[in-house]
Amino acid sequence: MFLTLLKCKLHRAAVTHAELDYEGSCAIDADLLERSGIRPYEQIQIYNVTNGERFTTYAIRAEAGSRIISVNGAAAHKARPGDRVIICAYAQMQAQEAERFKPTLVYLDEHNHVTGTGDTIATQAA
Repeated sequence: MFLTLLKCKLHRAAVTHAELDYEGSCAIDADLLERSGIRPYEQIQIYNVTNGERFTTYAIRAEAGSRIISVNGAAAHKARPGDRVIICAYAQMQAQEAERFKPTLVYLDEHNHVTGTGDTIATQAA
């Protein structure tokens, strides 16, 4: 049996651009791609914390060190500069592998600087 688990995420990234007239996708600073483990052209899910939109696209590389998070093409209707988003990638794996797997979690500030990393999310208390 295969399970789909969170592979990695960029938590609360700030959208820097929304480009309607671009081919599509989401451009992400190359340093953030590397840090998170998201690969260029990998499918990603974007959850817009600011407006509640949720959508699927793919990642492309933005200039390293630029701190760019650009939502492009039709998806630009779902995010605006300044919106805070969670960008996730998922992986399928066998149940045995899932027992040992830990995701890569990268936490960002409002300028897309890394404020922390982790591999677990705290248990939510009542």
